Amino acid sequence: MTQKILVVEDELDIIKLVRAYLEKAGYAVVTATAGQEALSVFRHERPNLVILDLNLPGMDGLDVCRALRRQSDVPIIMLTARLDETDRLIGLEMGADDYIVKPFSPREVVARTRAVLRRAEGEPVKPDVIAAGEISLDMPRRQASKVGRPLDLTTMEFDLLAVLVAHPGQVFTRMLLLEQVQETAYAGYERTIDAHIKNLRAKLEDDPHNPRFIETVRGVGYRFIQE
Repeated sequence: MTQKILVVEDELDIIKLVRAYLEKAGYAVVTATAGQEALSVFRHERPNLVILDLNLPGMDGLDVCRALRRQSDVPIIMLTARLDETDRLIGLEMGADDYIVKPFSPREVVARTRAVLRRAEGEPVKPDVIAAGEISLDMPRRQASKVGRPLDLTTMEFDLLAVLVAHPGQVFTRMLLLEQVQETAYAGYERTIDAHIKNLRAKLEDDPHNPRFIETVRGVGYRFIQE
């Protein structure tokens, strides 16, 4: 299920930028530009995480954080332009999980969002073997095989295949795949995924031009098909 992020920010340019990066990373995004609106949106949308600007008109971010904590333990990341450490400490003491100081990189917002959600959910126990259909990956030994036959994969090819096989049927954008295997991703580099997928298909598929395992979802990215 797609995780939903509520972004509470009164600067529309920041909302637009953060929303674009979060959606590219695979999250659903809802927004609010004021405190009371944020509480209403939260009640209706029940997001998995809130990114909350400290400097809101009227009801400020600290008041919103206090109100949210009275009704939920949802993870909260605060955005602040304030340099006073006291403000940030107050936010953390009130229950915020993390904070980001403006100006910030939108990639940092995505990374912090992912990290806070992982902590909130608890780190999952990673299986030693990931398998789907004919494909099996021994994660500790970093060995991949097809019907028991070893596949000679590069580090990037193995990591990409592991992401896809672990989530059969799920569509991954190029940027999301890049982030999954490299932790960070840069606009303009996501097309390198196409080259790696081409090489991976050459080693994985009986006929790379008619792939059975890694399907191209036109205009979006790739997914692994489990027969």
